[in-house]
Amino acid sequence: MRRLWPFGVVAAVELIGVASDVTALQWLAKPLLAPVLLAYLLRVRRRVDGVAVGLVFATAGDVALLLDGRTAFLVGMGCFLGTQVGFLSAFLRHRRPPVAAVAGYLACWAAANVVLWNALGPLRLPVLGYSLALSLMAAAATGVSRRAAVGGALFLVSDLLIGLDAAGTTLPGHSLAVMTTYIAALLLITTGWAQATGRAPTAVGGPSRTPRPVPGGAR
Repeated sequence: MRRLWPFGVVAAVELIGVASDVTALQWLAKPLLAPVLLAYLLRVRRRVDGVAVGLVFATAGDVALLLDGRTAFLVGMGCFLGTQVGFLSAFLRHRRPPVAAVAGYLACWAAANVVLWNALGPLRLPVLGYSLALSLMAAAATGVSRRAAVGGALFLVSDLLIGLDAAGTTLPGHSLAVMTTYIAALLLITTGWAQATGRAPTAVGGPSRTPRPVPGGAR
């Protein structure tokens, strides 16, 4: 979509910065990822909703996680908790997710926390609460659209990689994998939400002249 080209530029700069370990590029690009998507969402939706609020919290979380130390990590986690709650509230108001999706994500949440529990040390309880909100958001995204559902799953994968690192297990290409999945997650959730709620642009990038109906029913 033509309106999203600024996000592509910012994402490319961020990934180059991560891959080359250039801190200046990461400080330049990472804080702009969510705001660029927020600007897009406000243009096509023309209203503030839970997803927009979640992107504001994501901006704060991205800045916090650029800093080192446990305090910055916990502040970042708290900000992203706001992101998950914002997304979750919007998704549940739109449509209830399938029960199977909720059960599946809760099972994954329980299994991941059991596996990482001993290694997380003092981060156990914060991670337990945050990962529950994240898992519920990902489950709720399945009730929005296929695109949003993939975005929710990728958000969970990205944060699972962060959790593994916090527990002392760092996989090869960790930082690049975290940012690639996170960037894709934000993009898919935002555009999936815009399309599902009826104000997304058409395939050629212009605004849709005929709004799609919003499905009935109950991040």
